[in-house]
Amino acid sequence: MLDKPDASRRKALKFLAGAPMLPLGLGASAFLVGCGGDGDAVAAPVPAPAPAPGTPAAATFTTAEFTGMAAPTLANPAAMATTTVGSSLKVSFSDGSSQTFKLAYQPFFVTGDMVPDGVGGTILAGGYVDINNQPIIDASVAGKERQFFSDSPDGTSLLKIDGAKVAGVKGNTVFAVVQFEYTSRDQLGSDTYGRLPSPIAVLTLDQDPTTGKLALVKYHNVDTSGVNGLWITCGASLSPWNTHLSSEEYEPETFPNAADVPTYTDQTDQYTKFAKNLYGNANIAFNPYLYGHLPEVTVNPDGTGSIRKHYCLGRISHELVQVMPDNRTVLMGDDATNSGLFMFVADKEKDLSAGTLYVAKIGAGFSIDPAASGADLSWVKLGHATSAEVEAMAKSNRPVDVMDVKWADPSDSAYTKIFSGGKAQWVKILPGKDKAAAFLETHRYAYLKGGSMGFTKMEGTTVNIKDKVAYSALQNIQDSMVTNNAKGWNAQSGISLPAALKAGGVMQHNLAGGQKDLDGAAINSEWVPVHTKALIVGKDIAADALGNTGDPETIANPDNLKFSEKLRTLFIGEDSGQHVNNFLWAYNVDTKKLSRLLSVPAGGESTGLHAVDELNGWTYIMSNFQHAGDWSSLHNTVKAALDPLVRANYKDRFGAAVGYLTADVTSVKTSKA
Repeated sequence: MLDKPDASRRKALKFLAGAPMLPLGLGASAFLVGCGGDGDAVAAPVPAPAPAPGTPAAATFTTAEFTGMAAPTLANPAAMATTTVGSSLKVSFSDGSSQTFKLAYQPFFVTGDMVPDGVGGTILAGGYVDINNQPIIDASVAGKERQFFSDSPDGTSLLKIDGAKVAGVKGNTVFAVVQFEYTSRDQLGSDTYGRLPSPIAVLTLDQDPTTGKLALVKYHNVDTSGVNGLWITCGASLSPWNTHLSSEEYEPETFPNAADVPTYTDQTDQYTKFAKNLYGNANIAFNPYLYGHLPEVTVNPDGTGSIRKHYCLGRISHELVQVMPDNRTVLMGDDATNSGLFMFVADKEKDLSAGTLYVAKIGAGFSIDPAASGADLSWVKLGHATSAEVEAMAKSNRPVDVMDVKWADPSDSAYTKIFSGGKAQWVKILPGKDKAAAFLETHRYAYLKGGSMGFTKMEGTTVNIKDKVAYSALQNIQDSMVTNNAKGWNAQSGISLPAALKAGGVMQHNLAGGQKDLDGAAINSEWVPVHTKALIVGKDIAADALGNTGDPETIANPDNLKFSEKLRTLFIGEDSGQHVNNFLWAYNVDTKKLSRLLSVPAGGESTGLHAVDELNGWTYIMSNFQHAGDWSSLHNTVKAALDPLVRANYKDRFGAAVGYLTADVTSVKTSKA
């Protein structure tokens, strides 16, 4: 029988909710007193008041340690075909005692479920709507018409609003914002990637004050008509001022290469169908300059939400941004080939509507060897703008008004050879269009200005405030990063690796103040990346018995990153074409221990990661998955066994889960000092 902890210890043990689970509860008054908000960036804790003389000191949290799970195998096909958790968390206290919890997964819903709309009806979770908020119908199979819904939920934020109270909530009112990146196919099986405007929803959740369990009370679709709809919303983060910072990934190509017929045809079809589905009118032209920006969602106390787009953070492949504790500096992931490390410094705190955009220049010594010393970073200023002026330029300029792009050498000195999207091209900025080029053709302009445009798929970013270190995920380390590779390598980038590492890795960047850009002007931030080196990388292998081509005992193709200040842990979600099952990992930055926490269904991707250190005293790890059963040659060994199970679990592969990691309170083991 387990010892019953005293009141102070019970309060210290709150970690991860779910009946009969309990949320990752490390919310002790002695542990989290005075936390500065519920965002990804939090202030340092305020010490608890000293006890009265003679009062025994209450045991307080000291460390947390995850114990990982084994990767699932065909010995248990069901474990490979669903979200599987076999990990645990050990929480240690100042009196030398500890408690260990088994972890589990708790979904709010699977997309395609009918969920409460808060006004007595139901609404389709992950459902697509047009500019008039009317359902977009999948009529690809006669007699089976239904509303499209996403199989790819992604960026998720969990937050509270002081004083909020929504009908139907019995405990604490908290909210989640979840965005849906795309849907893979229609009912006929035709590709629908990027051909539908991305939905984004606010979930009203009932948080049980005793257990921390979260229950869905209301689902609200955010009206995106005022921002011209959303384009491929991928990763997300919670700002320090409690708003959801979304993303628009893979900004639409403004100069498709007509000589590349398959790509050109696909892009043309994608843009045309996106505009038609958004507006319900094939005659409304698609404007690529309105997409590739940073949407921000504000949640209202009644469980609704409003959205605005910030056009001044560069038109890049926004993946997952991180706002630093100054409420002004934004480090940005850029998920593309020939991508860069971008930074934005806002003019005012908690306001991203105006500021200065920079791109990094990498010095000598860049390496993906964690034992290497790494390379210094300097910064190229691309320009200053307000969101309003860039939006006006986006609406008043066509791409051919801003620059000219040639896909073959024009033998004209007015053009400069660059690499973008893994391809060589020759570009010329038209007279008077430098600012438009900087903020609407950011990839090309950053190359022209001397930025290091040589990364491949730089994805999520996050920050470790105590150590003043930021982290960036490189999903792949290949193509433009490998010396003389035909897919975008360029000496200017300062990235020149002898060989590819397809499994990717995580980079760490030291942060500092007092920096100047390469023109000698001061950068108004104390959180500027000044040095980069590898933290942890994956390992390419020959295909194993299951088909894995990335070592399953370490990370492969990292995507989502989030850091927990309290747990001193970097959480890493995979978007891997090398792991048969993608995993969610925990990496302790002090002990260097890597632990596998969770496995998503085979063919799926681990998304929606958000580590919340404290929400009404409870700690949560949000986690979703995408496109279960998205089979490729990687899955040849497992497909026959797993496909029927995935189809049965997830609506014939059209559904995907939105939820969070929980701790099973019935499994707790106590160790006394």
